[in-house]
Amino acid sequence: MKKLFYLSAFQLFAGYAFAQKINYEVSFPNLVHHEANIAVIVSDAPQKELTFRMSRSSPGRYATHEYGKNVYDVKAFDKAGREVAVERVDGDVYKVTGLNGFVKMQYTLYANHADGTYAGLDQNSVHLNAPATFMWVKELQNTPIEVKFDVPKDGSWTIATQLKPGPQPNTFSASDLQYFMDSPIKIGKLAIKEWTLNNPDKKPAKFRLALEVTGSESLADDFAAKVKRVTQESQIVFGAFPAFDFGQYTFLASINPYVKGDGMEHRNSTMISIPVAFDGSSNLLGVFSHEFFHAWNVERIRPKTLEPFNFEKSNMSFELWFAEGFTQYYGELILARAGFESPEDYCQTLSFLINTKENTTGAKRISPVQASCNAVFVDAGVSIDKTNYPNIYTSYYPYGASIALALDLQLRARGLTLDGYMQAVWQKHGEPEVPYQVGDLQNVLVAYSKDQAFAEGFFAKYVNGHESFDYAPLLQMAGLTLKKQFEGKAWIGDVKYKEGTELTILANTIIDSPLYVAGLDIDDQILKLDGKSVATQAELNAILNAHKPGEHIPIEYRHREETKMGMLILKENPKWIVKMNESADLPVTEEMKKFRKDWLGSKIK
Repeated sequence: MKKLFYLSAFQLFAGYAFAQKINYEVSFPNLVHHEANIAVIVSDAPQKELTFRMSRSSPGRYATHEYGKNVYDVKAFDKAGREVAVERVDGDVYKVTGLNGFVKMQYTLYANHADGTYAGLDQNSVHLNAPATFMWVKELQNTPIEVKFDVPKDGSWTIATQLKPGPQPNTFSASDLQYFMDSPIKIGKLAIKEWTLNNPDKKPAKFRLALEVTGSESLADDFAAKVKRVTQESQIVFGAFPAFDFGQYTFLASINPYVKGDGMEHRNSTMISIPVAFDGSSNLLGVFSHEFFHAWNVERIRPKTLEPFNFEKSNMSFELWFAEGFTQYYGELILARAGFESPEDYCQTLSFLINTKENTTGAKRISPVQASCNAVFVDAGVSIDKTNYPNIYTSYYPYGASIALALDLQLRARGLTLDGYMQAVWQKHGEPEVPYQVGDLQNVLVAYSKDQAFAEGFFAKYVNGHESFDYAPLLQMAGLTLKKQFEGKAWIGDVKYKEGTELTILANTIIDSPLYVAGLDIDDQILKLDGKSVATQAELNAILNAHKPGEHIPIEYRHREETKMGMLILKENPKWIVKMNESADLPVTEEMKKFRKDWLGSKIK
C-alpha cells in the first residue's frame, strides 16, 4: 500500500510539474530612461501561496549583489486582471497568497550598468544578465520557463542568447530556473558572425559571435577570424569541444565606450563587455580566451560547492584556484599558442604570475584553497570599510594561475603536460558532468602522473599549503631566465602615494617591507627621507637610488597631527622578471627550443 501511495503521489506531482508554466513578458516602453516592464505569469500552479524574489548572486560571481534595489512598482493580478495583494516580506522578496492556479506579477526594472554581472537598458541596446533582470518563483524552480521580448520596432534589432528559440518570434525557453538564470541576453544592432568546427567524432560545433560595435564589416570579419583561432587552440587542450546545448555556443560581445568592463562565463555562451572603441586588435582577445575556456572548466568541470548554484546568497567554493586560476593560465597560454601574444609578451605574463606566488603576502600566508573561500567578499563584492587584504589575501585568479604554471613545468620535466592532465580531469569529471572536490583533482593527478608521492606532495605543498616554488630551473628548460628585476636596488615597499607638499601613503604597507617595519601605514604622510624633503615619487626614488640594500636611513612622517621619526632598514627590491635567454645573452640549445615550442607553440595542424 505504501508503494502504491508513493507512486500515485509521484504521478500527481509529475502531472502538476508538467502542467505548470512560467512565462515572462518583457517590454521596453521607457528605454530612454533605462526602464523595462517585466511580467512573470504563473499558470496551473497548485500552490495557494507563491514567493517571488530577485536574486542576490549570479552564476560566475560568488559574492552577493543586491539586484532587488532596482525593482519597483511591483503589482500582482489574477486571471481576470483584478489586482491582488502583494506582501513585501523582505527587500527583494514578495509573497502572494490565496491563489487559484494563476498569478501575474508585474514590475519595473531600472538597469544602467551593462556588464556581465548587472544589466543595462538604453535606447541603443539592451544588455541583460538574468539574475539582475528577472524575478523568480521560489516554489517553482524546476518549472519550464518561456520568455517573450517585445523588441523595439526598429527592424535592425536582433536578439542573441543561449536560450532555446521558440516557435514564435522573439520567444525563447529554458528547462528550469538554473538554466534560465545562467542565460544572458543581448538585444540591439548586432553584427552576427558564425563558423563551424568539427570534433574528432566529426560532429559539428557551431559558433556565433554577436558583436555590438561601431566599425566596418571587414574589421568585424577579421576579429571573428581571431576569435575562431582561439576556439581552435582551446579545443586542442581538451581534445574535443563540449556537447553544446542546441549544438551552438554564443559569444555576446559589447566593445564600446558605453559598457563596463567584464567577462562572464555561462554554459553555452559568454557575456563580454569591454569599454573601449572597437579596433579589432588582438589586445581585445584575452577575455574571449579566458571565458571560452570556462565552457569546459567550471561549466562542465564543475566544483561540487557550486552545484546547484544558490541565487539567494553568496556561493563559497574551495576550488576557485582551479576553476578560475587554471582558466586564467590557459587564457594567456592560448593567446601565445595562437600567435596573438609574442614570446616576449608572454614573459611578462610569466613574471606577473611568479611575482604573485613569490612576492605577495597572501600567497606566503594562505593556500590557494583558502584564497578561494574569500571570493564571497572580493568577487565584485561591495563594501565601504577598509580591509587588510594586501596583507592577508592574494586573488585566486593569478594565484591559481601561478600554481598551474608550476604544475605545467613540473609535468613537462617528466615528459607529461598540463594539457594531458586537463584532458584527464575532463574525462573523469567534465564529460560525464560529475562535480568534483579538491581531493578529486589530486586523485586525477595521481592517476595521470602514475606517481602518488609526486601528486600528493604537490597538493600538500602548493594547493593545500603555500610553500615557495622554485621556477628558475624549470623555466631554463625552455630557454627562459628568471632573475631579480632590480638587483641591488634599495626598496622600501610597493605602495601608492598621493603627491603634494608631502607624500601621502594611499594603501596598506606590506608586512616585512621597510615601511611596515618602521611603523608607517595607510594615510601617513612622509615628510623627509634621509633628511631630505619629499613631495613626489621621483624625489623619493632619487634618494633611494643613492643608497644600497641593508643601509639604515631616517624617515620623518606625520600620523594625524603628530610628527614622528623612524628608521628604515632598506631591502633589495624583491621583484622577479622572466627574460628570454636570447635577450639575456645566454645560450639557447635545441632542447630548449623544442621544450619552448612544445609548450608555447600552436597545436593546430
